[in-house]
Amino acid sequence: MAEEKVLILVIGPTAVGKTDLCLKLAKKFDTEIVSCDSRQFYREMNLGTAKPTEEELLQVPHHLINTRSIEEDYDVKQFEKDALEILDEIFKFNSVAIMTGGSGLFADAIAKGFDEMPDVDPTIRTKIIGEFEEKGLAWLQSQIADADPEYYSQVDRQNPQRLMRALEVYLGTGKKFSSFRVKKQAERPFKIIKIGLERDREELYQRIDARMDQMIAAGLFDEADALFGKRHLNAMQTVGYSEIFGYLEGNYDKEEAVRLLKRNSRRYAKRQLTWFRRDPEIRWFHPDQVGAILNWIDTQIA
Repeated sequence: MAEEKVLILVIGPTAVGKTDLCLKLAKKFDTEIVSCDSRQFYREMNLGTAKPTEEELLQVPHHLINTRSIEEDYDVKQFEKDALEILDEIFKFNSVAIMTGGSGLFADAIAKGFDEMPDVDPTIRTKIIGEFEEKGLAWLQSQIADADPEYYSQVDRQNPQRLMRALEVYLGTGKKFSSFRVKKQAERPFKIIKIGLERDREELYQRIDARMDQMIAAGLFDEADALFGKRHLNAMQTVGYSEIFGYLEGNYDKEEAVRLLKRNSRRYAKRQLTWFRRDPEIRWFHPDQVGAILNWIDTQIA
C-alpha cells in the first residue's frame, strides 16, 4: 500500500511566529515549505510583507515566495492550481509537506477547494469603480457591510479590490459573495493536518508593534516610497503600504503613519483570527509548544 501523503497546514495571525515553527517542522520531516500568504508572492514587496529572511529561505526550500511581480494579476484560483502542482512534485519524494501563511482565503483554497465565481457584466465593475473613486473607501465598506456582513467580518477592509469584487458579484447575481465560497469540499490526494498558532492578545499586539518598529528601522518607508508610483495596483492595496502612501500624499505626518501602521496591523490580525476560528478542524497551540505540536502531528499521522 502506498504511503499516505500528509500536508501540515500552519496558520495564524501576522507576527504570531509561523516562520520559526515551520522551519523546525520542515527540518524534522526533511521536507519543503509552500507559502499561502497572499502578499509574499510579490518580488517588489519585501519589508512590508514580513517574508522569511534570506538566511531562513536558504535553510529550507520555499515555494511561492517572490514568484510574481506586482504588475501581474494573481488570484486565488491561479494560486490553487500552482500550489497543487508544487505539492504534487514535493510528494513524489516526501511523504510530508508544510504549508503556511496568514491568508485564510488562500489556505482554504487548498484545504477545501474554491467554488467557481460567476461571470458578471463588466459594466457593473466600471460603475462600482466610478462610485468608489467619487465616494471613497468608507462608502465601499458600508456597501459590503450591508450586502454581505459575513464576508465583511472576514475580509481585509482596507483592500478596495476585494471589496469591489464582492460588491460586483452581489450586484451582478443578487447573491452574496460569501454564498459562492466552498459549499462542497474538494477531494485532495493527501491528508491535511491543520495547526493554528495563537498567543495572548496583549503578547501578540506587542509583537506586532515591535515588528513594525523593526520594519521601519530596516527601511519600510523607503521601500514604500520606491513603490509610490505603483500604488494604484491591486497588490499594493494592503496594510503596511497604504498607510505610508497616505503620508507620502500629504494626508498626515509620519508619526500618524506609524500609528496607523500599527493599528491596522493589529486589526488585520484580529480579522485573520476571526476567519480561522470558524474552522473546527484547526488544533490550536502556542508557538512555543513545539513538543506538543510534534506529538499531535504524530498521532494524526498514525
